[in-house]
Amino acid sequence: MAERKKTQRGQATVEFVLSWAAVLLPATFAIIFTSELLWIWHSVNDFTRQGAGYAAKHCWMNSGSNVTNFMKANVPVMVNRDQFQNGPVQIQVNYFGTDPASGAVIPFTCDTECSTSCVPDVVQVSVTGYQFSTFVTSLGLPPVPLPDFQTSMPMESAGCDPEQGVCQP
Repeated sequence: MAERKKTQRGQATVEFVLSWAAVLLPATFAIIFTSELLWIWHSVNDFTRQGAGYAAKHCWMNSGSNVTNFMKANVPVMVNRDQFQNGPVQIQVNYFGTDPASGAVIPFTCDTECSTSCVPDVVQVSVTGYQFSTFVTSLGLPPVPLPDFQTSMPMESAGCDPEQGVCQP
């Protein structure tokens, strides 16, 4: 009986190493990957809301360049941050007004930008084209494309003070 215990002493160690390599290590990396993906998801969603909030409180510009410049300068700390600043991610800003006859929301147009006489009703900011790529791409797996994020907000002050007739970009 004593000889049998001696021959089986390393069996538990071998079983642990096999289960660790086959189950626990991949499960740990899967948890890390999923956590990081959810963190990025939340960051991009919040980033889109932040851009819409900025657009609602600042001057209307047809191109939306003031909003996109603000967003590119204030990308949150995250993986693949450069995709937002000079990569494939597209930031689109659209303004809408209400049609007085039908009450429908239509694309906003005006001849003058950044004036108290020309303020849209709603702003919509969307972020498209982000691909989450971390250590899994080094394993030969493709990056994970995130869906498009979009936020709409009613215009607040639009950077304008109607009493003084001045707008700040």
